[in-house]
Amino acid sequence: MWLKGVCMGSADVIPGVSGGTIALITGIYEDLIGALKSIDGKAVQKFLAFDFKGLIARVQVRFLLVLFLGIVSAILSLARLMNYLLHHHPVPTWSLFFGLIVASILIVGKQVTGWFGKAGFCFVAGIISGSIIVNLIPISTPETLWFIFFCGFVGICAMILPGISGAFILLILGKYEFITGTLKNPFIMPNIVIIVAFCLGCLSGVISFSRVLNYLLSRFHNLTLAFLAGLITGSLQKIWPWKQVIETQIIRGEEHVIWGHPILPAGVDQEFLLALLMAILGFVAVWVIERMSRVRR
Repeated sequence: MWLKGVCMGSADVIPGVSGGTIALITGIYEDLIGALKSIDGKAVQKFLAFDFKGLIARVQVRFLLVLFLGIVSAILSLARLMNYLLHHHPVPTWSLFFGLIVASILIVGKQVTGWFGKAGFCFVAGIISGSIIVNLIPISTPETLWFIFFCGFVGICAMILPGISGAFILLILGKYEFITGTLKNPFIMPNIVIIVAFCLGCLSGVISFSRVLNYLLSRFHNLTLAFLAGLITGSLQKIWPWKQVIETQIIRGEEHVIWGHPILPAGVDQEFLLALLMAILGFVAVWVIERMSRVRR
């Protein structure tokens, strides 16, 4: 479980890639949603009352803790490496992610039946939704506490959904740099208030949205998987390695492409062949992970 958390954390440090996608292809997505669903109002009351024995009995603490430790360890160890690769070797790096996501779509699609009925409609709806989301343009937004709470609520929901990056949602809402900036000095009073508001939004999002997803997966399992497969498919254009840059944003002193139009590669050259190799490696890696997860299940 820790290794799966590492894989999820590795995805979370990649802009445009969701840890939810990794959870889906490694076979723990529904377990994750069920575990998050167990964090409810009563669990929060037990935590505030320091009733840790009752909290452990109510919440799937072991599952979430091991997974969380894997996510955090991956983020701390790989964030700098990913930042370097995306800035100095963008096309091969994005190609690796593209192959990974394509394989993810096929693996999720294998679990769906009846493509020419309601499932097909949900798949198309997912593609449209994913495409709209990844093409949203960042906007200027307020720095009031209610909006920070809203950002936490929406951001954590995006991180749970496969195909959508929570960090990208914060970029769209114009609050990625603002939120990450507060984490540099988390112990001064204004920043403490902001962080608390954001975390409360995340907690509210987890409690509410995980229950919605758990309901959909239990009542409409096939249709929900079809929609999620479409959502990942619609987000593929965000991962496409070759882009015509339309807009960039300076984040923590570095330039990041936040809006670009997918274009075809210039031709078959050394960079193209390397990109193709990396895409194949990403594709194969996902199939290996999925096979290993299937054997262990």
